[in-house]
Amino acid sequence: MAIDSKIRQIAFYGKGGIGKSTTSQNTLAAMAEMGQRILIVGCDPKADSTRLMLHSKAQTTVLHLAAERGAVEDLELEEVMLTGFRGVRCVESGGPEPGVGCAGRGIITAINFLEENGAYQDVDFVSYDVLGDVVCGGFAMPIRENKAQEIYIVTSGEMMAMYAANNIARGILKYAHTGGVRLGGLICNSRNVDREIELIETLAKRLNTQMIHYVPRDNIVQHAELRRMTVNEYAPDSNQGNEYRILANKIVNNTNLQIPTPIEMEELEELLIEFGILESEENAAKMIATAAESTAK
Repeated sequence: MAIDSKIRQIAFYGKGGIGKSTTSQNTLAAMAEMGQRILIVGCDPKADSTRLMLHSKAQTTVLHLAAERGAVEDLELEEVMLTGFRGVRCVESGGPEPGVGCAGRGIITAINFLEENGAYQDVDFVSYDVLGDVVCGGFAMPIRENKAQEIYIVTSGEMMAMYAANNIARGILKYAHTGGVRLGGLICNSRNVDREIELIETLAKRLNTQMIHYVPRDNIVQHAELRRMTVNEYAPDSNQGNEYRILANKIVNNTNLQIPTPIEMEELEELLIEFGILESEENAAKMIATAAESTAK
C-alpha cells in the first residue's frame, strides 16, 4: 500500500543513554496536543519507545507475536497497534535475542506489515525511535530504506554524545544522495556541561544543521517516567512541559532540512579542547580512539 506523500516520517537517533526515547515521547505528546496525528514505530529490541504513551512496562512486539503465531501474516493490526495518550498510535517492532539474528530484518518486516495493513492511514507524522547511535547494519534501516525523511539527533555537551552525533551525521550523508533523508537538527538534552548551548550550536553549524532546541535538565522528567507518563500528562503546566511544546512546534514547522557535513576526528578534538571539555590534543586523541573502539564492538 502506497504511503501518502504528505505524511512526514521522522526518526530520533542518538547515543545510547542520552534520553532519546524520553525526549521523543515527550515531544510527540506535545505534537499530539497540537492536533497532529502520530504513529510511533519503536525500532529498539528493548521495546521501550512507547511505554510512556501506554503507561506500560513494555508493549507486545510485532516480532514476538509473529514468532508465536508462526508468521507475521497471521497477525491482525489491532493486536500490535495500540492507542495511547492523546490518541497516539503505538507499535513496537521488537527484535531478536542479543547476539542472535538481524535486528534490521525485524524492523523492515514490522514496517512492511504496518504499511500493508493500513497503519499509516490518517496520520500526519510517523516517528521511528532507533536503538542507540548505530547507523550501520540493521538499525540504519529507516534511513537506508528511505523510510525516515527527517532525522533528529539527541545529543548533549558530553564528548561521547557529540562523537555519536557526528557518526550519525556521517550515516545520514551516506544515504542522502540515494534517498530523501535529511538532517532536521540537533536536540540538546542538557547535561549541564559548561557552555553547553554554545558548544552544541557550534557543532550544529559544523554539521550544516541547527540546534533546533535546548531542553534543560529537570527532575520532573524522572518523576513522570517513574509513573510511566510523559511530562505533558503528568505536569502539563510545568516549565518542562512548555519546553517540549516549544520543541514540538519547531519540529512541526521545521523546513531547515539539510544534507549534513560530518567533521573529521581532528576537528572534533579541536572543538572539545576549545571548549575545555578535553585538556590536550593527546588526551583528546586517546578519548576519541576509545570511543571509536567502543562503537566498533
